[in-house]
Amino acid sequence: MDVLILSRLQFAITTVYHFFFVPLTLGLSLAVAIMQTAYYRTGNENYKKMTKFWGKLFLINFAIGVVTGIVQEFQFGMNWSQYSRFMGDIFGAPLAIEALLAFFMESTFIGIWIFGWDKISKKLHLTAIWLVAIGSNLSAIWILAANSFMQQPVGYAIRNGRAEMTDFFALITNGHLWVQFPHVFFGAVATAGFLILSVSAYHLFKKEKHEMFKKSFKFGAAYALLGTLLVIVVGHNQAQYMMKIQPMKMAAAEALWDTENPAAMSLFTFGDEKNRRDIFAIKIPGGLSFLAYNKFEGEVKGINQLQKEEEEKFGPGDYVPPVAVSYWTFRIMVGAGFLMLAIAAVALYRAFKEKYEFKPIYYKIVFWSMLLPVLANTTGWLFTEIARQPWTVFGLFQTADSVSNTLTTGEVLFSLIAYTAIYAVLMVIMISLMIKYGSRTASEIEDTVTNADDDNKILSNA
Repeated sequence: MDVLILSRLQFAITTVYHFFFVPLTLGLSLAVAIMQTAYYRTGNENYKKMTKFWGKLFLINFAIGVVTGIVQEFQFGMNWSQYSRFMGDIFGAPLAIEALLAFFMESTFIGIWIFGWDKISKKLHLTAIWLVAIGSNLSAIWILAANSFMQQPVGYAIRNGRAEMTDFFALITNGHLWVQFPHVFFGAVATAGFLILSVSAYHLFKKEKHEMFKKSFKFGAAYALLGTLLVIVVGHNQAQYMMKIQPMKMAAAEALWDTENPAAMSLFTFGDEKNRRDIFAIKIPGGLSFLAYNKFEGEVKGINQLQKEEEEKFGPGDYVPPVAVSYWTFRIMVGAGFLMLAIAAVALYRAFKEKYEFKPIYYKIVFWSMLLPVLANTTGWLFTEIARQPWTVFGLFQTADSVSNTLTTGEVLFSLIAYTAIYAVLMVIMISLMIKYGSRTASEIEDTVTNADDDNKILSNA
């Protein structure tokens, strides 16, 4: 366990933990804005109750997400200072814009929304939550603009051993950004939808047959189904784009050792990664070609051939990412997505049939389904970053060259343990607050709807 491995492990733990909250922030902010819009247009008090109830869970998630996100930027200067020297001119611009434009906009108007109940006009108050939702998703765009450069470098020149920006417009129109952001956005919608669906199912199962929870269940089911369906569609487009710019990533995702035409898609492969061969595999003939080209024929390059190509292009080295990790994270992500689709479809059907009576087994499936998008989001990001190895910036800068050259193993190990322990405490706090406010009964919700200071207490607790 050297500095590089420990730094990668630390960044993985802190990033995955932070990304527990990001999709919920993106998806819940929009969901709450939609609910408040329904209240503004109809005057139905149930929509106001929904806005307040789910808004509280959004605030808890937002507060924890902000705290954990700050650590990410510190690590660029500490553990990954060589990466920052190489990429700072490019990476710093979208991060600065994200903070100065999107995050300040989001944090300013969330304050107006929290303290503005019954103090400003309904239209202005509604505008505030929509600006929070827009700001949240603008933040995602700028962060992903930086990440997309790492996946597909554009608009740069190498000068004095550093990547310097030459075309800002190319950075924000990067093709990778505009297949990645829809995937993240609709994944966030699905994540929020399943939280709303699961918590609503809990209350309905506990015989809280309040109209608010019935509306929330129907809204959550529709929101989850829409997000899941669209994330699958845009995910297919993203996979095809990945074939063009990072063919090694797709080859690793399928454990495709040698070029095939037509290429088979692996359902299950037990392979020998060291010797790059299959021991046992179940495959769909032509399936991978269809994924890549929308037809059951077409060449997909294999790992062995791509390794030779990259050696010729970049010089001697091992350019094959960890295949087993890439293969299984990709499958867990896809499998969780299709399971989410089935659960959301059944839930929406039951909601439209007004079937809010749950057998224990069905209730448990729906309730714990809130973990499926978390699983899909986590494995999706692990696949995205691990299957790009050995590159930090694809084709330009390797991970081994990115780590700080002044850190000791002991220092990184200490910070890894400290961060993990602190984050564990934050997770306990976050779960406790979500349970406390998410399990409120209908009568308790009635009381808090009339209390504009209730949100302030939540922020204080968070």
